[in-house]
Amino acid sequence: MNGRGVTSGGTGAGPVPEDFAVVVDAGGTVVMWSAGAERLLGYEPAEVVGRPAGDLLAARLPESARRHVAVGRQVASEVALRHRGGDRIVVRLQGTPLADAGPGRLWLVTGAAPASGGRRNGSRHEPATQALWDLTLAQLPVPVAVYDLENRLVAANAAMSRVMGMTVAEMRGRTVWEIAPSPPFDEYERLQWQVLRTGEAMFHENHGKAPGETRNHAWSMFMSPLKDEAGTVQGVSAAVFDTTEQYWARRRLVVLNDAGLRIGSALDVTRTAEELADVAVSGFADFVTVDLLESVALGDEPEPVREDEPVTVRRTAQRSVLEGCPESVVATGGVLRYPVGTPPMRTLTAGRGTRHTTGEPGIQKWIKSSQARAESVTRHMIHSTMLVPLRARGVTLGLVHFLRHRTSESFNEDDLLLAEEIVARAAVSVDNARRYTRERRTALTLQRSLLPDRPRDMAAMEVAYRYLPAGSGADVGGDWFDVIPLSGARVALVVGDVVGHGIHASATMGRLRTAVRTLADVDLAPDELLTQLDDLVIRLDREEGPEARGQAQDASGEVGATCVYAVYDPVSRRCTMARAGHPPPALVTPDGDVRFLDLPAGPPLGVGGLPFESVEVELTEGSLLALYTDGLVQAASRDIDVGLSLLREALSSSPAAALEETCDQVLRTVLSDRPGDDIVLMLARTAALDADKVRTWRLPRDPSAVAGARKAAVGQVTAWGLAEAAFATELIVSELVTNAIRYGADPIVLRLIRDATLICEVSDGSGTAPHLRRARVFDEGGRGLMLVAQIAERWGTRQTPTGKTIWTEQALPGS
Repeated sequence: MNGRGVTSGGTGAGPVPEDFAVVVDAGGTVVMWSAGAERLLGYEPAEVVGRPAGDLLAARLPESARRHVAVGRQVASEVALRHRGGDRIVVRLQGTPLADAGPGRLWLVTGAAPASGGRRNGSRHEPATQALWDLTLAQLPVPVAVYDLENRLVAANAAMSRVMGMTVAEMRGRTVWEIAPSPPFDEYERLQWQVLRTGEAMFHENHGKAPGETRNHAWSMFMSPLKDEAGTVQGVSAAVFDTTEQYWARRRLVVLNDAGLRIGSALDVTRTAEELADVAVSGFADFVTVDLLESVALGDEPEPVREDEPVTVRRTAQRSVLEGCPESVVATGGVLRYPVGTPPMRTLTAGRGTRHTTGEPGIQKWIKSSQARAESVTRHMIHSTMLVPLRARGVTLGLVHFLRHRTSESFNEDDLLLAEEIVARAAVSVDNARRYTRERRTALTLQRSLLPDRPRDMAAMEVAYRYLPAGSGADVGGDWFDVIPLSGARVALVVGDVVGHGIHASATMGRLRTAVRTLADVDLAPDELLTQLDDLVIRLDREEGPEARGQAQDASGEVGATCVYAVYDPVSRRCTMARAGHPPPALVTPDGDVRFLDLPAGPPLGVGGLPFESVEVELTEGSLLALYTDGLVQAASRDIDVGLSLLREALSSSPAAALEETCDQVLRTVLSDRPGDDIVLMLARTAALDADKVRTWRLPRDPSAVAGARKAAVGQVTAWGLAEAAFATELIVSELVTNAIRYGADPIVLRLIRDATLICEVSDGSGTAPHLRRARVFDEGGRGLMLVAQIAERWGTRQTPTGKTIWTEQALPGS
């Protein structure tokens, strides 16, 4: 620019005046400056002579030039120089060592001839070489494009022009976003800017449809910086490879692996069918239906399929990439018939999978046999289908339909092999579930999974309980109770009551108790746990459909329950409680005062849509909590207020008595005759952990705090006489505190508790919970939590009002 060569916005080396000459001594100081050098860079001799030549460089010399200079060999290279006015000038210079310079070597720097571009036999071959190079790029079957420093297209080959659906002239001078202003081209442009900014190549994969293509492809894109000999980025190139076949091969492997992990997680026919549909839709199909023979869906022995008789099936599961399965013409649970001679019937009798297009005559006839089916195929543009029979142990159980409409590719032979593989796996699980349905149904209804004969000893509280079934032993209801040890020496108490009596109420009770234990293990707050339990009851109510009513005519088909859930912390002596339409707990203070806690009642479980509220109370050591079901205080012959008054009288009569004695006293006082409903009474006397069994440290969010935390933890464990656990505790504290400092937020708190186990807790202000994963060979992280899980007997995480707590438990030495 202005006769000064190429500025920072240029693309190559500029011209050098013929009389450009500079002499530099062995120390790198300029000793001679010519008039040509003055014209090129604007410096007068007086301003340059005696100064380091390095001050004139705008960038370091290329590595190859530095090596030549170091050994005293002549060198020619592009050099980035700084003009007196501040511009950056790239020129090609030649440095020649002067042999007669005496003991100190002098270098003569002059302009160099342009690089030959790899000529071997003279310049006469350069045009032919360049032409071949241009033809190679133009005819390369891989789409290639080149962009300048402003990220605007400079050149592209024919393959790129075809993919983008535009000529090179139409694209030249435009950015990627200007060429195709729609996602994911905004991401491509961002990545190209990153390459220009960092000078580092980028790799990106995407699956989608290019502007010039009619179907989706998998693209692997390599974005590379284009650098001159000085290492300066002058542009970016993008090479795009079509990896669609590899993409689908990987997808099939993922689906197969997913099927092995997800299908058959429970001995339930419907659940297994749903898992099969979920795996197929998330992997390679757009709409999937699973039709089981009606006898199989009901848990009976499958009837043989005959060629000359239509088959009745039940739509057990269906899934779609579209919300609500709008393609379906049969609702889940609905019954349909396969007429003789139709493709589904032929597939069932043949026992082998088939694939079709919707244009085939046989498929067309099947489609047009139902107006709703024909309209669905037309509306959603279904174009490809596969029919695969569910067969296990030589028995036909049903048929699976796989359809595509959003995916432009039709099913191919590899897809059919994959479908047959995952259906075969699912068929074995369905058959296992079918065989076990009656036994499972009986076991669930008879299982009264209450507490063990006696609750385990706990530092947090002493517990005693009574359970009285109503009527005969066979007419059990749905009352349940549980005592659940939680992390941090805390204890959860739960008492619930399922609506109704009989086999279904008892089965529902068992499922709810299991759900409560599962939810308690993830340390949900009482109100959150009841919310999750409410959703479960709603689902159970919906499941009490034709299958349940068909097997038990005396069942009401309605599911509901009440529940109270409390969590007590012996360290803080705080108890957090919530209830769902359940009678309020009673609290007896050590001096004998009795009051019913004012907890928000909350809706019964199964109503849905209404919130639950928790209340936190601080309990004096030795306080008594009484949790019970309404069968204790409510009877047909009296008002509930009378029963509550009798309960208050029984609890206040002897507050310091043994819990077993108090349980008997309550039953004698409150009950007048044999109860008409199940009764649960649970008494819990609270305790507090001694202060010398709990140590807490607040830590700064500084990596240097880890060492102090380790030392403090080891010292405390040793002081407790648990020196054998010191090493393991040191490792656990180190990993948990490091993670909290690195990924968490203030406040960071370390707490050690000596209970039946040695408990270590690290809390921080971040709500993000860690996940155990297997670190790969070159991963820098991911091993800490794995190490903690190996050392500790148990570990977990729980949410707190200020963030989260990660805890571990270790067995005490000698236990």
